[in-house]
Amino acid sequence: MHPELFEIPLIHLTVKSYGTMMVVGFLVAMWVLRRMARRAALNSEVLSNAALYALIAGVIGARLFYVIHYYPQFQDRPSSIFAVWQGGLEFLGGVILAVAFLLYYLRKNKLSLLICFDIFAVTLMIGSGFGRVGCLLNGCCYGKITESPIGIRFPYNSFAYNDQVFPDPQRNRLEPYLKLDDSFFGWLSDDGKTWIQAKPQDKYKASLKPYKMLTDEQKEMVAGPYRCLKVLPTQLFDSGYTLTLAGVMFLFWRFWASGRPGLTMAMMMWLYGMCRFFNETFRDDNPFEYAWWTLYKGGTISQNISLYMILAGMCLTLFFLLKKQVAPKGR
Repeated sequence: MHPELFEIPLIHLTVKSYGTMMVVGFLVAMWVLRRMARRAALNSEVLSNAALYALIAGVIGARLFYVIHYYPQFQDRPSSIFAVWQGGLEFLGGVILAVAFLLYYLRKNKLSLLICFDIFAVTLMIGSGFGRVGCLLNGCCYGKITESPIGIRFPYNSFAYNDQVFPDPQRNRLEPYLKLDDSFFGWLSDDGKTWIQAKPQDKYKASLKPYKMLTDEQKEMVAGPYRCLKVLPTQLFDSGYTLTLAGVMFLFWRFWASGRPGLTMAMMMWLYGMCRFFNETFRDDNPFEYAWWTLYKGGTISQNISLYMILAGMCLTLFFLLKKQVAPKGR
């Protein structure tokens, strides 16, 4: 886990790993997008601008979705809603707002929606693949506890560690995996210099003690009996299948989907939906959902959105297969 890659000298500005991987993913996706746009005889500049604006809309949507999803943790700290650099983005929430923007922008510029969305389907998977590596470095989107040799450990006070030392009623876990000593729970004083230990009955309402304030004995405890349990690297699972999907969908678009605009996008929807639904079963961060709109009561919100994606993608795939084929441009 390396949430900060390095610090820029003199100005003391830290470069965040999550943001860096998002930028790398965007640049690679843009390179592929331009090549695909030229093959499809589309204006690559307009399409590139659409991708840039959609990225901004996607970040806003992903953050908004995350804040709504985990609203209680922002109630006492409303200013932290805007602290995107600290992590906390929901991929599917970003997709929803980005797609809504693209529908408006592409129609305004009189570009073929279906051809453009075929291209964006491929590049979205590329961006997601790199972004999930950023998730691993940031420590979010972690998996379930495992004894498998592929399991990884996160440091003290990371997202995964905090999840293991606090109960999680939203995942039907009333007792923590690790039962830390009471001295680890409390609050910082207003000046940030003094640690105020919580009462035993209030410890799970408190925060975890900053590592720099731990005593030598406590540091030995979190490096030994209280160290983070190994978890599955679900971020890498996600990165692997999204990049694989990007490659498969590009080849499909290039060699088999000619004359059927929209088919690549439709297939990506149900393929990604199935992969995401399956990968969610290995994750241990998202709460279970029981709302009226859920198809899978007790599944995560991402699993339920994935089910809708699968259904919509399969219906669209059938529609585009039955639709009369048109003469392809470029390619």
